[in-house]
Amino acid sequence: MADTHRLPSPVADTYEWQLRGACRGMDSAFFFHPEGERGAAKARREEQAKQVCRSCTVLDECRRHALAAEEPYGVWGGLSVAEREVLIRAGDRQLRLSSPAPSDRTARSSGTAR
Repeated sequence: MADTHRLPSPVADTYEWQLRGACRGMDSAFFFHPEGERGAAKARREEQAKQVCRSCTVLDECRRHALAAEEPYGVWGGLSVAEREVLIRAGDRQLRLSSPAPSDRTARSSGTAR
């Protein structure tokens, strides 16, 4: 008999959470920057995307996936690319789920509002 314990789990089981995402059906341009976007426009788009994430019932699963897969683009689980890179470099892939993004914590602790 074949040794099946090393086979990957069914894709439907692994990514089923995406069907329940608050972003489901939205234009992907909302979460992924267009070519050449920078500065205030990028920050504004990312903040709008993060607002969608904050109300999402699968935020934890999305964030966990983005960190594990090292997603190179877009806002995932309420985190921008730059925020995920900081966490991955720091070895913090076991992110305290449902916590504010790193920049949100910094803004709150320094008394500034976003």
